[in-house]
Amino acid sequence: MTASKPYSRIISLHFSPDVVRRPMMYNLAKQYDLTFNILKARISPREEGHMILELSGKEEDYKKGISYLQEHGISIRDVAQSITRDEDSCTHCGLCTALCLAGALYLDQETRQVLFDSHKCTACGMCTRVCPVEAMHAEANGDF
Repeated sequence: MTASKPYSRIISLHFSPDVVRRPMMYNLAKQYDLTFNILKARISPREEGHMILELSGKEEDYKKGISYLQEHGISIRDVAQSITRDEDSCTHCGLCTALCLAGALYLDQETRQVLFDSHKCTACGMCTRVCPVEAMHAEANGDF
């Protein structure tokens, strides 16, 4: 049996007031073995909710999880998000490299400079939260 390749997408969820109190994220993790990283959320009891999250797991589990959400009245769409770095602001402190699980930010052993490979970036946004000089920027193209 071959192992499935990890699959990760950033998605936007819109849901009605009756769904707000249901444990939808818990069920994604428990029933479909998916992990999620909530990037942004606006959820109020008895009101509509909106959430942007990174959802990861095996591709077939991801598809089943998305179907589960849609069956429960949650509207889903992909979010185009990209991470950029302001080269002039970066001090190459390396804080971001410790949190970059994708390996998109890494230290060049020879030059001692932090390098950014945007092709490896999953746009999780962790680097933007820890950068002390705010050289890392996330742009999400989703209504909020």
